[in-house]
Amino acid sequence: MPTFRVLFRFLSISVIFAQAGLVAHAEDLQSVKASITARMPRLNALKASGSIGENNRGMVEALHTEAASVVADENRDRVLVYAAVAKENKWTPAEAVGKLRAKQIALESPSGFWLQRADGSWYKK
Repeated sequence: MPTFRVLFRFLSISVIFAQAGLVAHAEDLQSVKASITARMPRLNALKASGSIGENNRGMVEALHTEAASVVADENRDRVLVYAAVAKENKWTPAEAVGKLRAKQIALESPSGFWLQRADGSWYKK
């Protein structure tokens, strides 16, 4: 499984957010990175409260309606990042990048966060 480990390392957050060569408009990706970074404390608070969870496609999902706007903003930015990674590495579709990222998020998430299994069922880590 060394290839799997290499892919996970490649998809680490620092690589995903790296500026060099991900998209033609590095400034746009820098903006997305700044948005994601600024949103992280709010996301983590919502995850800890059980209002949102990480689904099996590498996106956040509102488990309660009050979290819908932050979820929409985060997922919009993640779609851009996953598309950039897919384009740079000639992976199609970008959804494959999201699914790999979902697995990494599940491994890295602390106890108490809600996660979605590949079969669609939810569990609290």
